Amino acid sequence: MNFLRNRLVVLGLVLLATLLLYLLLPSIRQGSMEPSIAAQKIGLLATAPPGPPAINVSIRTGQLPGDPPLFFREALPMDRAGQQILPRLQVVLLHGQAFTSKTWEEVGTMALLAANGYQALAMDLPGYGKSPDSEALKTDQSRVDLLSRFMESLGVRAAVLLSPSMSGHYSLPFLMKNSAQLRGFIPVAPVGTRSYSPQQYKKIQTPTLIVFGALDTNLGAQSHKNLIQLPNHEVLKLEGARHACYMDKPHEFHQGLIQFLNKLKKDV
Repeated sequence: MNFLRNRLVVLGLVLLATLLLYLLLPSIRQGSMEPSIAAQKIGLLATAPPGPPAINVSIRTGQLPGDPPLFFREALPMDRAGQQILPRLQVVLLHGQAFTSKTWEEVGTMALLAANGYQALAMDLPGYGKSPDSEALKTDQSRVDLLSRFMESLGVRAAVLLSPSMSGHYSLPFLMKNSAQLRGFIPVAPVGTRSYSPQQYKKIQTPTLIVFGALDTNLGAQSHKNLIQLPNHEVLKLEGARHACYMDKPHEFHQGLIQFLNKLKKDV
């Protein structure tokens, strides 16, 4: 009788253990699989083909003497071995009233230009950033002379001049007086476009990329209306972008910029 009772107890314990094992099996299986899934993920990452090697772009700074001294940043094109190559085009970048040359570094424009084979030169206009103001810059001619001094001092021979907003006080007089020195012109909703007549615009043959944000109904719309009188122009209208459209839509701006420069490069 005791023997039969013991066998029933053992049988009950076996059934209980079997039931517990059945209930715990899913979590045991899941726990045992997690390391292998993680290992598979690591393996996939380790065996993924590497992308093309990145081109390291270094940006140096300098200051030109004169009245006033001019602070600038420069990015030079390099090959994949890190050796400097001769640029076929040089891009001079001005800036708007709320910005400095640092803006073009932060947005990535300077590195992008250098990585695509262009020399980028961004200056702090007088009274902005690290360039002191000067009482000598009261006339259009004085501002034209300042840009000429900047370009000549840095060996710029056939510049593409990029000019947003306030810097139109410098770029537009330069365009009107020295357009032969420009390989291209990229106005980004600049000020001062109403100061010139249709006849003055029509004399300019410099290839021009007119850039403005669709939401910029003030300077953007006004400058577009006036600048389309330039006979050799293209228009890049950035949808959903405000006045500083290159900051609202940097990808679209950079794409249009490089496409325009590549066209100019073929004609050099």
